Amino acid sequence: MSKPLHQNSCEEHIYSALFKKHSKNLHDFLYYKFGSYLNPKDKVQDAFIKLWDNCAKVPPEKAKSFLFTTANNLMLNAVAHQKVVLKHHQKPQKSSTNESPEFVLEEKQYSEKLQNALEKLTEAQRVAFMMNRVEGKRFKEIAELLDISVKAVEKRIYGALKKLREDIKEL
Repeated sequence: MSKPLHQNSCEEHIYSALFKKHSKNLHDFLYYKFGSYLNPKDKVQDAFIKLWDNCAKVPPEKAKSFLFTTANNLMLNAVAHQKVVLKHHQKPQKSSTNESPEFVLEEKQYSEKLQNALEKLTEAQRVAFMMNRVEGKRFKEIAELLDISVKAVEKRIYGALKKLREDIKEL
């Protein structure tokens, strides 16, 4: 009896298909979870490089999980490193705009309120909310990406909206 041949992620067409299928969603996930400051594009590339380095160990059906876990860990490491850097280095910020000082102040205050309100959301609520409101993904798409039910997505987004309305009266 001969063993059936197992596909592995080292085959170029499979690896290419994995990249096309998961790279955008992986980038968006990292962007919504961590923001753009730590450059999620780089972490997506690094995650795919790690997949290539471990392609013989990672079957294609486990590649999505491997990529998301690896990229999330890379971002968490970058966040930890950034905290150390910021602790030892502070930059004075100067800005010049044509807006009135009152407008700039109000805009800054609202932005801070929004940022603080988003930070108070649970990670699950924030990710689902950002995927829906910023990217415009439907509940079903979010459910598939996060591997949860549509009802769970609805609950997360509605919970996020409720908390945001409580924290920011202007909404």
